[in-house]
Amino acid sequence: MGCLNGHRAIVTGGGSGIGAETCRRMAAEGARVAVVDVNGVNAQAVAGEIDGHAYAVDVTDYDALAVAMSDASDWMGGLTLLFNNAGGSTLSPVHDFDLAEWNRIVTLNLTGVFHGFKAGAPLILASGGGAIVSTASISGTRPAAGEAPYSAAKAAVVALTASAALEYAPDIRVNAVSPGMIRTPLTELLLDDRGIGLEAVQRSKTPLDRIGEPADIADVVVFLCSDAARFVTGQNIVVDGGMTLHGSGVDGVLDSVRNLLSSR
Repeated sequence: MGCLNGHRAIVTGGGSGIGAETCRRMAAEGARVAVVDVNGVNAQAVAGEIDGHAYAVDVTDYDALAVAMSDASDWMGGLTLLFNNAGGSTLSPVHDFDLAEWNRIVTLNLTGVFHGFKAGAPLILASGGGAIVSTASISGTRPAAGEAPYSAAKAAVVALTASAALEYAPDIRVNAVSPGMIRTPLTELLLDDRGIGLEAVQRSKTPLDRIGEPADIADVVVFLCSDAARFVTGQNIVVDGGMTLHGSGVDGVLDSVRNLLSSR
């Protein structure tokens, strides 16, 4: 018997990486899952694995997200779990960020999470309560050079989590998870030798001596959604193998990117 039996979940950014693995873990634990991703092909592929439902939606488009969430809730017979996971970033010194790019990163990583709350929380309340988890980042707790809008947005996700936990208690438990360096399509350029090739450096900074895998985060998300975490709300759970005991997760990455670009 799975720990999420009877639950009905929506996962944003569910088409790849942490989101996709969380969809699989939720389904394996008995939940029905709707997969939301800006890449509809990826969303459909994951949904096909888990007998789920796919939605090609950009979380920065509130109206589209609200329609998708409402439809998913109807399809599943309600909504009890929401994982606000969609996000992404680029690297640049603060003053070099184009205004449009700054706004894009903040909107995706912060406003996209707010959109999830705004569209999803009423559906969860109407279903009798549940849990919401959002993806923050160690970049929000220990920022590094080059990731200012991303770090600021992820720190704000933690604050939003705390506010929402107060507002929705006792019906909805609200938590965040802050991944460290996780092997996903978004980090491939940083880790792979065909890109910047920082895997050895990142491992050396991690006491548990490995790069994280999507399952490392998915398992924590499932825990936070389950009754095992029934007395946990308003928390930001760091899952980084101990990396931030030594400092920020991507120290020196901006310089590595600059060196790579200058050598081309």
